[in-house]
Amino acid sequence: MPPRAWLRLAPLGLGSLIVPLDSAVNIAFPAITAHFGLPLPAIQWVIVCYVLTYGSLMLGIGRVGDLLGHRTVFRWGLAVSVVAYLLCSQAPSYGLLLTARVLQGIGAALVLSCGPALATLIFPEAMRSRALGAYLLVIALGGALGPSLGGVLVQAFGWEAVFWFRAPIAAVALLLLAGQPAAPRPERREPFDLAGAALLALAVGAALLAVNQARHLATGEWQALGLGAAALAALWGFVWRSRRTDHPIMDVSLFARGDFALVNVANALVNFAGFAVLLMVPFFLVRIAALPGWIAGLVLATGPLGAVLSSPLGGWLLARISTPLPVAVAGLALSAAGLGLIALWDGTTGTPLLVFALFVQGTGMGLFQVTCTEMISATMRREDRGVAGSLAMLTRTLGVVCAASLLSLLFSAVEAAALAAGGADREAAFLTAFRATFALAAAVPALLLVPFLLRALRR
Repeated sequence: MPPRAWLRLAPLGLGSLIVPLDSAVNIAFPAITAHFGLPLPAIQWVIVCYVLTYGSLMLGIGRVGDLLGHRTVFRWGLAVSVVAYLLCSQAPSYGLLLTARVLQGIGAALVLSCGPALATLIFPEAMRSRALGAYLLVIALGGALGPSLGGVLVQAFGWEAVFWFRAPIAAVALLLLAGQPAAPRPERREPFDLAGAALLALAVGAALLAVNQARHLATGEWQALGLGAAALAALWGFVWRSRRTDHPIMDVSLFARGDFALVNVANALVNFAGFAVLLMVPFFLVRIAALPGWIAGLVLATGPLGAVLSSPLGGWLLARISTPLPVAVAGLALSAAGLGLIALWDGTTGTPLLVFALFVQGTGMGLFQVTCTEMISATMRREDRGVAGSLAMLTRTLGVVCAASLLSLLFSAVEAAALAAGGADREAAFLTAFRATFALAAAVPALLLVPFLLRALRR
């Protein structure tokens, strides 16, 4: 493959980097709450508005990219993102900040829905898995850089910097993409199923919001049940519509294939389990391991570093073997092993063992992520690459959102039970809840190994 082809991937990677760099926003939460005088629970809407928007729109926008051109949609995403970042950084009130976050979510959906498709279409079909590995390396790199970069920016320039620093990155990527030739559009343009897209957006949005509100069920608030019912009704409507229209958002009959359904469910579940690291490990590093903040950040970054290194490795392996299942099995095994090791941590665990466990888990995540995206892309038509990439990103998002709510509930319940039982101080109760959470997290990829191993042995 000539170097010029890889250079064409550089502006795409630069533009896509702005989305995972949103992890920088989390470090600015204390400054944002102080600036707007917010109660602590209110800060969750900075995440909810953003994730809810791009999660519900991605699949429909992926279809738009297949119809109108992925490069065009991607560039619109960069332009919208530049405006959104500047509006977020200049928001005079919390309500306007949330409105700008919705706009940022639209930009992220435009970028994420067409990024993987563009990565595969730049190269010949035989190079698809390597292109996906390189693209997912960028996504993992952004997630790794975000928190540490955000901390520096907040300290130097204030909370506004976690938004505006990405505007020039998006603008430069937009300019670099201007000189690249666009891929030819299909000779016959299919109609866009607007009704199907609306039903799908409603289903995903209601489902994500239902998961977010599930924690209130214990206090007798039933909004989550109503939202869940709305999500199921909209999903039924989407499937019904998709089976009766000639040009649906996606071919739902693909889910009747065992491997296709399995890999999508597994992607959500593996990301559900993996998000326990970002959710719980920072508290362990500070409260139990008593590491200084900057060292804790470096230790935590070893997980994403594993994903950064393993994503291109996974793409290289997938290009050289006849079936992707062995790479998926390796990814699941490493994820389970890493999470299982984390479940054994206590106050005496040395820093090298902390780093090792996180690196193993991150390596497994990277291998499985690129395998999942490759399997989805290989199953769907080349003309549907926007939908394929969006589906991989959507299932990943569903897993993360579910983990943020459900694993937090599990942790809180176990910690409260340990304290109520007596004989446990705060540190001991924290460790009990921490271990229970990671034991469950480790069980998820371990159980998924069974169907993947059975399929690998049959090949």
